[in-house]
Amino acid sequence: MPKQGKKVTDAAKQVDRAKLYDPAEALDLVKKLAPAKFDETVEAVVKLGVDPRHADQQVRGAVVLPHGTGKTRSVLVFAKGDKAKEAEEAGADFVGAEDMVEKIQKEGWLGFDVAIATPDMMGMVGKLGRILGPRGLMPNPKTGTVTFDVTQAVREVKAGKIEYRVDKAGIIHAPIGKVSFDTEKLTDNLRVLVEQLIRVRPQAAKGQYIKGISVCSTMGPGIKVNALKVTA
Repeated sequence: MPKQGKKVTDAAKQVDRAKLYDPAEALDLVKKLAPAKFDETVEAVVKLGVDPRHADQQVRGAVVLPHGTGKTRSVLVFAKGDKAKEAEEAGADFVGAEDMVEKIQKEGWLGFDVAIATPDMMGMVGKLGRILGPRGLMPNPKTGTVTFDVTQAVREVKAGKIEYRVDKAGIIHAPIGKVSFDTEKLTDNLRVLVEQLIRVRPQAAKGQYIKGISVCSTMGPGIKVNALKVTA
């Protein structure tokens, strides 16, 4: 552990804390300074000018990153009949109805990353709120995971769809790829994420909306990004 700590400390020393880096420069540095031996996730941290205590300033949704996240996510679809068949054909890893609800309730099974449900299934799926809700796994119309178009929903998740939600401090944390990604792909993913956040700006949000952006790898230091250059 001391050796790992030294790597992290040395990496942090190579970052100018007072500088706002151009996006590509920042992400180049993230790749260069990632200290772990595994393929670290690259995360974007976006500080928003909102007060999440107010319902009309909540920022939550989903966006499909053009180059994905580098992680294959397993999908559970709650559906019946033709919609269940569609989900299977679209590549869902698990498909079911009462059987899946019972498996989660009685066995505590949570072997999936994303849950999708057709609207007619939500009465049944709602029983799982206490289990799925705290883990961020509950299907939600705002993130496109409650829909009759299960084919599109499954394909988007498999293609790199991520969910985002502002925390109590007004900050969005979102994965935008892996250290092994080309800088250009990471830059594209960051741009698409920030453009989406701008599109869903709450009308009640006043003043400066994008207050700050930084990027980092799982074990690496945070690097501040010039927000004006992200969408330029």
